[in-house]
Amino acid sequence: MTGQQYILPLQIEKLEDGRYLARSPQLPGLNVQADTVEEVVRLAPEIARSLIAAMREKGVPAQQGLTGWPTSFRGGGTMTGEGGGV
Repeated sequence: MTGQQYILPLQIEKLEDGRYLARSPQLPGLNVQADTVEEVVRLAPEIARSLIAAMREKGVPAQQGLTGWPTSFRGGGTMTGEGGGV
């Protein structure tokens, strides 16, 4: 998918069942769940792109705080709960 790309911070938490959940305060509705932190980070860019595309199709304005990036999608994050920071 081409077009605007973004810097999107992720907040990753470990769930009671041992899986991980990532969300972003800059992109409400982004929820990525996987067995490992690495898998959450790997899946997040494509899920975020799909969510942003759906928002555009429905005419939902860009979220305040969603920062454009000129070259490629980058996910960065912090981890809350057990396990410390990422």
